Amino acid sequence: MLIAHLPAGYILGSAMQQRSAAPRVMTAALVGSVLPDFDMIYFLLTGGKIHHHDYISHWPLFWLALAAVVLPSVGRLAPRWIPTAAILFSAVMLHMVMDTIAAPMLWLAPFDWSRFELTTVPATYSNWVVSFMLHWTFGLELLICATALVVALRRRRVRSAQPA
Repeated sequence: MLIAHLPAGYILGSAMQQRSAAPRVMTAALVGSVLPDFDMIYFLLTGGKIHHHDYISHWPLFWLALAAVVLPSVGRLAPRWIPTAAILFSAVMLHMVMDTIAAPMLWLAPFDWSRFELTTVPATYSNWVVSFMLHWTFGLELLICATALVVALRRRRVRSAQPA
């Protein structure tokens, strides 16, 4: 996925804000939806010799293990923040699922180095971005972005209709 992670996080955050009074739900959803891609900084600084999906920040088992430690800790130390932390990790896992659509992901790393992806985007053009943008999976990204826009417009209309 190239452009749909943040809009997907917005959709998740919007849905969770309707169901939870927990603090910073939208922030958690937005940050979680792009958090694995912070590895791009390292990827670019090191010359991009290893695909960034091979880094630990793109290992789903890493995030599940981290959630297994963090969520109980948050539950003991700050129980009202559990929904927020859970949404953060949910958004991270949503990122992993979305990446699996058109990019190889190491779902079982570090125990198994098999790569999983729904479809392979062939390098039909010299620029990999053009190849992605002209592949059918980019249509899914545009659909997610359009859905996020509709959700945002509806939320804005509801907020403006509420009495001050």
